[in-house]
Amino acid sequence: MQCWYLNRLINLELASMRPVSRSTVFTLCIVLVALLACGVAAQHFRMPERIWFHLSQQWQPVNPDAINLGEYRAVLQGKAIEGLEDDVSALTFDPIRKSLFTVTNKKAELIELSLDGQILRRIALVGFGDAEAVEFIGENTYVITDERQQRLIKVKVDDNTRVQDARDAEQLTLGINPSGNKGFEGLAYDSVGKRLFVAKERDPMLIYEVRGFPQSNPQKPYATHVVSNPRRDARLFVRDLSSLQFDERTGHLLALSDESKLLLELGLDGKPISTLSLKKGQHGLTRSVPQAEGVAMDDEGTIYVVSEPNLFYVFKKP
Repeated sequence: MQCWYLNRLINLELASMRPVSRSTVFTLCIVLVALLACGVAAQHFRMPERIWFHLSQQWQPVNPDAINLGEYRAVLQGKAIEGLEDDVSALTFDPIRKSLFTVTNKKAELIELSLDGQILRRIALVGFGDAEAVEFIGENTYVITDERQQRLIKVKVDDNTRVQDARDAEQLTLGINPSGNKGFEGLAYDSVGKRLFVAKERDPMLIYEVRGFPQSNPQKPYATHVVSNPRRDARLFVRDLSSLQFDERTGHLLALSDESKLLLELGLDGKPISTLSLKKGQHGLTRSVPQAEGVAMDDEGTIYVVSEPNLFYVFKKP
């Protein structure tokens, strides 16, 4: 009897409910799709991680042992690098010559720049394929990457060098996660730890540590080790990597992302410490940096950035 009465009440309640209109169902579907799209976009742009990082920065004191990118301001911005037909990619500081070096890849060249973005000389690169990054590793010595073939090529450059042929250079091909034009985009060198940091642009976005290249003693057999740090790479709340810079004073790594328009400082444990936004209105920028491709830091802590289409930027602390 009680079961019959309970069923009767349920049927009456269901009968009293109004049918849901098609327009209501359609609206709910649109809202659901929009929420899903927002969730996917937030994950794609790494928004949760970025928001959490910026919130946590509000109550953390400034680290005196860090680079502290938030204190930098643009002192030279958007200066055209005159005289180039191809776009530059990557940047490195030569502490001996007190100049900068960059590369172009369509017509491969190694180009020396002054600290205010003037071309000092151009060196033709023969057989370097898709030259994408360059890094100073010692007096008259640099490493250049071939992005597509994932080659690291050591070159010697003196004051009289005008042409470099890859066939005459020491090379190392890694062949890790090959992905065409999304390969080795950035280099940085730790002269104390003898580590070469190699940035893979994306798909997947990774930073490798290469030890044993270039070979320090030609009389000994090659002993190259490639190390990855998945925990550090998972903390990179950027969409891609376009360049790297290792700071010898702090032991921290700078990672540049052109798609996120962000320069990120990573601590010794790989944890993000500070950021420098390359968007309009940030750090004194009157316009956003269009496509940042290279970053370098000199021995006084000044930061240099190059962007397509051949634009030059300088950031300093006040």
